[in-house]
Amino acid sequence: MRDLNYQLKTLCRNNRDGSYATQAQRLFRSLKTEWVPSLGYATVNEAQRDISHYLMNQYNWQRPHQFNKGLPPAIAEEKLKIVSGIG
Repeated sequence: MRDLNYQLKTLCRNNRDGSYATQAQRLFRSLKTEWVPSLGYATVNEAQRDISHYLMNQYNWQRPHQFNKGLPPAIAEEKLKIVSGIG
């Protein structure tokens, strides 16, 4: 968990225009408030498995995002591919 926190903070510091930093901050805030247990994880492996599940399943495929008009990112991207003729 500390490594993820450090990586996201590093991304935020390295970006001067704020756009990606803001997205990373929102993602990390959502992860902390919606998913991570208040007492943390018993092991690093448990944290990695659970956070990976959140990012790859819950956050990308199920959680609605205001920017995508209520669609999860993966579904919004699939629709964009269809509209653009890529998919």
